[in-house]
Amino acid sequence: MLVDSEESVVPSPIQLPFERRHPLQVAPSMRELQSQGPVHEVRTQVGHDAWLVTGYEQVRRLLDDDRLGRAHPDPPNAARSGESVLFGGPHGDYDSERADHVRMRSLLQPHFSAGRMRALRPRVEALTAGLLDELARREPPVDLNEALALPLPIAVICELLGVPYADRARFRAWSQAAGDVRDRTRSEQGLAELFTYGRHLVARKRDRPGDDVISHLCAKEGVDDDEAAMLSMALLFAGHETTVVAIGMGALLLLANPDQWQALRKDPGLVDDAVEEILRTPSAGGGGIPRYARTDLAIGGVTIAAGQLVLLDIDAANHDATVFADPERFDVTRRAAHLAFGHGARYCIGAPLARIELRAVFSQLITRFPTMRLAVPIEELTVRAAVLTGGLVDLPITW
Repeated sequence: MLVDSEESVVPSPIQLPFERRHPLQVAPSMRELQSQGPVHEVRTQVGHDAWLVTGYEQVRRLLDDDRLGRAHPDPPNAARSGESVLFGGPHGDYDSERADHVRMRSLLQPHFSAGRMRALRPRVEALTAGLLDELARREPPVDLNEALALPLPIAVICELLGVPYADRARFRAWSQAAGDVRDRTRSEQGLAELFTYGRHLVARKRDRPGDDVISHLCAKEGVDDDEAAMLSMALLFAGHETTVVAIGMGALLLLANPDQWQALRKDPGLVDDAVEEILRTPSAGGGGIPRYARTDLAIGGVTIAAGQLVLLDIDAANHDATVFADPERFDVTRRAAHLAFGHGARYCIGAPLARIELRAVFSQLITRFPTMRLAVPIEELTVRAAVLTGGLVDLPITW
């Protein structure tokens, strides 16, 4: 606490990350903070000052506000949310950020069009069925993360990008390292390994192109090897990490709420709403999406100066009681207008693919394994605290 000459007390900024006592519950300190207003002065886990935005309406608006960006005019001196080089600090060129973002989306968006996703759906469903066949042949208990949540998104993104599935252990390890929020050196090394691997794949695709994203990027006029490698490795990371977490957390939510498991079992038509509710719930990552103010601006009665770090807390926004009735209740019939994929110009390109995978998993899992249950008490499950995307270390199940 800071005390001035007249003995008035000025509260110290809230220290991140919030302590989460249960993998499926919003941190109590975040809920208390949110009740005080939508914008809060905080200190990040690396000791830097920032503003945390927790209100749904404010987060939604700011996700699509050009007054915030990922780049900073003075990157070495910018506040950081963590040590990950991917997401912990400034990213991109301050002067060309907007144009660069438009170019990136123009290159990648066609690969996630509605037509391409419709064509991919049967393959995702077949891959899911195959993994569940393998699961049925195993003796419980089994780690559902290892058996399903991890291999499915990796297999799908490998086929889409044209990445050898046999390399999954290597690029998974590099992705985990790149997302390390506590060890900058490890994060830098992981990202460097991923980029080097991407350059190797690009060289191979230029010699022997196929019908995949990397080959199509290589064929684009004006796309050099570095850009093709950077874009493809960004897709490889984002295209499997977040979906792995969503499948694991979604399965845990259903297993921890047997009434919702049974509701989905009795009415498979609820699967779309169930997927959206799974996406709304806490990711067990947290910390907020980092943005930097490009100009002075006012948010929720607070003035934020140009250059300051603003963290848009999607988990908190998705549990705003003014928008979601009884927000901590998991309800597969809820029509959840969540912000899990962002909003506006930066809305996640891969959202349609993630939804296809989640629908395939939860439409088949409950039908195939109606008696599935947790093999350990939920209190024994461990969340990956040092990794950008969070998620469970393992998910032991039986049936």
